[in-house]
Amino acid sequence: MTTENPATGSARDPLAFLAPLVSTLITLPMGFLALFYAGMSPMQCDSCGTEASDRFDASFGSAFPVFLVGLAVVLALLLTAWGLAWEQRNRGKRALFALAAPAMVVFDVIVFYAFVDWP
Repeated sequence: MTTENPATGSARDPLAFLAPLVSTLITLPMGFLALFYAGMSPMQCDSCGTEASDRFDASFGSAFPVFLVGLAVVLALLLTAWGLAWEQRNRGKRALFALAAPAMVVFDVIVFYAFVDWP
């Protein structure tokens, strides 16, 4: 049972919620775990010497805000997947945004761990 939107001439997609829902159920736990591990990573250098600790602190100080911006991009991707009009013509775009969100979490973690000067 699809109804056509007279303004756009496109039929409503009855399964439009599926891709954003699955993406949200996957992405949010991934993001929270990534945030937890990134937030706990300074404890890894508690027993470091002064020189290694200074290098780590300096790199972490610049990497963590970049990580948080990456998580904001993830949230924007999820909101875009949910916010697209639930019409047949947006099915591909919605799926693309839904798939990009968990991929962006993985990319964000890789960038974070690449920026930090680990001891």
